[in-house]
Amino acid sequence: MAKLLEEFSLGLFFWQTLLFGLLLFLMWKFAWKPILKAVNDREDGIKDALAAAEDAKKEMQNVTADSEKLLKEARAEREAMLKEAREIKDKIVADAKEQAQVEGDKLVKQAQATIESEKKAAVADIKAQVANLSVDIAEKVIKEELSDKKKQLKLVDDMLGDIKLN
Repeated sequence: MAKLLEEFSLGLFFWQTLLFGLLLFLMWKFAWKPILKAVNDREDGIKDALAAAEDAKKEMQNVTADSEKLLKEARAEREAMLKEAREIKDKIVADAKEQAQVEGDKLVKQAQATIESEKKAAVADIKAQVANLSVDIAEKVIKEELSDKKKQLKLVDDMLGDIKLN
């Protein structure tokens, strides 16, 4: 520090101060305004970018809200369609069950009618067979009874005795 004070020159100090002042003047006159303008432009650009970002953020929020709303509507529509499909399915199943029940009842009635008809035919057939067997048995018994001449004469006498003359 002492060395600087010993080498100090008043003329050099004057010229350096004058040059520094001149440099400040020239910078203020020619460089300060463009630099300030560039800084202001940059500041305006940053403000515009921030505003645009804020607008984009708001737009994104709106789009998100719209998409949420659309998604909610789509889910509601899907639920309504699923509910309608379940109702249609239940109705189809109920109709099929009802139709199956009707068809089943119809088949049971037809089977019962067929069984009753077959039963009547079988009973009639059995009655006819019993009658034929009875006639065959009676025929054999009568033939056996009438094989002897004495038995034939006795039967004729008995029948004649049973006849009442009016």
